[in-house]
Amino acid sequence: MPKTLNDQQIQHFRASSRRYSDASILMHEAIARKAGLSGTDHKYLGLLLEKGPATAGELAQMTGLTTGAVTGLIDRLEKKKLVKRQFDKNDRRKVIIVPNVQNTKQLLGPIFAELQAKTAALIASFSESEIQTIEQYFLGAVSIMQEVTNQLNEK
Repeated sequence: MPKTLNDQQIQHFRASSRRYSDASILMHEAIARKAGLSGTDHKYLGLLLEKGPATAGELAQMTGLTTGAVTGLIDRLEKKKLVKRQFDKNDRRKVIIVPNVQNTKQLLGPIFAELQAKTAALIASFSESEIQTIEQYFLGAVSIMQEVTNQLNEK
């Protein structure tokens, strides 16, 4: 049965979560600078790599950016050869943005290598049950954040 936390424990957990979130943002900004990208371009490139090829409209919908901002994002990433524009085979008016996985790995792989090794060691320090609990928290937190994001975007 889940343990009930008191207000002090909840506040302590929230403070730790904020420190994690802040450290993540700062680290990804530093990674982006090292790679010659803005933090925003770096994170949206990551989303595109995860999702796979998408139209500019889909990217705008996914990110909440205007279509003009998405065009600028695509232009910057294309200039660095991290994405390419490709015409849809069925509708040549439709342009698909295709991430260049090889170039992205070549650019970011060396930067992420140490982080991934240290993260793997940290993960290995937890039991399978603890990992499942951590994953449950992350998945639940992601769901809450997506819900809040969707609500804010609707207003």
